[in-house]
Amino acid sequence: MSHIIAPSILAADFANLQRDIEMVNQSEADWFHIDVMDGVFVPNISYGMPVIAAIKKHATKIMDVHLMIVDPDRFIKDFKKVGADILTVHYEACKHLHRTVQAIKLEGMKAGVSLNPHTPVAVLEDIIKDLDLVLIMSVNPGFGGQSFIENTYKKISQLKALIEKSGSNAIIEIDGGVNDKNAEKLVVTGANALVAGSFVFKSQDPMQTIKDLKHLKY
Repeated sequence: MSHIIAPSILAADFANLQRDIEMVNQSEADWFHIDVMDGVFVPNISYGMPVIAAIKKHATKIMDVHLMIVDPDRFIKDFKKVGADILTVHYEACKHLHRTVQAIKLEGMKAGVSLNPHTPVAVLEDIIKDLDLVLIMSVNPGFGGQSFIENTYKKISQLKALIEKSGSNAIIEIDGGVNDKNAEKLVVTGANALVAGSFVFKSQDPMQTIKDLKHLKY
């Protein structure tokens, strides 16, 4: 299958949000990636339900919502209401991960789990078959524009092996520092979806940048 490109709305121009959403709609991007931060789990605050509902009004593509928050169970129904198609929680933020994943699926959303850079892939061994997506953080979560962590390639290989061994249908998504220098290697190593924020929205021609990421020569 062709790899998925998910521009991260956190890097969009919030004074011109509708314009940037329309750009993603018209581009070759597959998903909208929406980062929700609470200032507790990560040292930053992004946006909440009203902004996501506003994005949904204009978005014509899949809403890939990534929760960087503590106790995400409280808000699962709310994220479904405002338009999330995929809901990803952090392994490090969930006391009862299996229950959280089941609650997401019960609401009719696809369930993802994200791993911070220091968290080994092996922690997902007992739940991998229940997951639709695993998001590997290739920077420390909380801020855009950080440098890519090279150990990510090793984690992708390990995760791919775990998925194949278990017979899981989970796809592998990478978030952080994705650009034209590492995108091809990420996909060749086993990534199915690439999140790109600053690299897309701060480029001279975001639509062309998305097209270039979509049409890698691997």
